[in-house]
Amino acid sequence: MASIHHAERYVSFKIVYCGTPIGGKTTNLQHVHQCLDPETRGDLISLATAQDRTLFFDFLAVEAVVLNGYRTRFHLYTVPGQIVYNATYQLVLRQADGVVFVADSQLDRQRDNIHAWQNFEANLRLNGQNIEQIPIVLQYNKRDAPNAAPVEYMEYLLNNGQQRHLSYEAAASRGHNVLTTLNAVSHQVLARFASRVHEFDGPSSTLSHDERGSSADMSCPPQMAQAG
Repeated sequence: MASIHHAERYVSFKIVYCGTPIGGKTTNLQHVHQCLDPETRGDLISLATAQDRTLFFDFLAVEAVVLNGYRTRFHLYTVPGQIVYNATYQLVLRQADGVVFVADSQLDRQRDNIHAWQNFEANLRLNGQNIEQIPIVLQYNKRDAPNAAPVEYMEYLLNNGQQRHLSYEAAASRGHNVLTTLNAVSHQVLARFASRVHEFDGPSSTLSHDERGSSADMSCPPQMAQAG
């Protein structure tokens, strides 16, 4: 859930990377963190478990204007992929503004992808979150693997519902489409927030038409506002 911090004049959003164990969630966040200006990003924090870990950091995006005079801060998280850490999964996923689901493209990992997607849906329900109301982007990672499954097959397995989600082929270990994936989900998160603020405020909304269309264009490195 987006939080408006009036004293510091910024709006914060929570984006969670979930998906198949060892599918590339950590690699995604590590690459994004490396690309950002050190002056505008937080430390990459690791909460380690025996077999997996949760990563977190935040950054300010100067180009993502959602309220007049307010900066935008994104909090990025990964969640443990193993079901044994489901309590941690639920906690991190709670009140997420957007989700990147990272699937492993290797042919022998497709059953794991399905189980991970089903677990993701179950945790949303347990948290009282509606899958149709949260921005979700699918990333088909490890497309550079020699045994990568056809994208059409992965779409059939994971993206064949009534509501189709944006999906991207990626190779996170090389940085391919990592920032594109983040850019896509951030666009959706900001657009949803802007529409909700406009709905609640009516014609007197503090968002102008141009600002409602604004989004965070993140390149490597992006132009960011210095924190503080």
